[in-house]
Amino acid sequence: MEVTNAIGRRKAAIARVFVCAGKGQITINKRPLDNYFPSTMLQYIVKQPLNTLGVAETYDIRVNLDGGGYKGQAEALRLAIARALVKINPDDKKALKAAGFMTRDAREVERKKPGRPKARKRFQFSKR
Repeated sequence: MEVTNAIGRRKAAIARVFVCAGKGQITINKRPLDNYFPSTMLQYIVKQPLNTLGVAETYDIRVNLDGGGYKGQAEALRLAIARALVKINPDDKKALKAAGFMTRDAREVERKKPGRPKARKRFQFSKR
């Protein structure tokens, strides 16, 4: 099997994924998954598409992660892995879409507006 690549984005995070046949190793920026994401919750988020299809031990995944925080990076990586798995086997798309892993979460940080302290917050108003 040749290398399959895909991209996932979430907030400011971008995940570039390269999937090939292997033993289930996930390497992120040349570090193992449990070293890069010490939190088991984030590791679980990353592995969700693989566990849904039952192919966690079938593929080796090499990842280039950039930008954002840990949560955004984990969710960008989940989307990228799901997209790569669909490229490998298009029949898996239905199961991954039903689980919600094929949808790009389009929510982004709203910009700060001039004349306000934050995006929506107003300065304190004094009537008198």
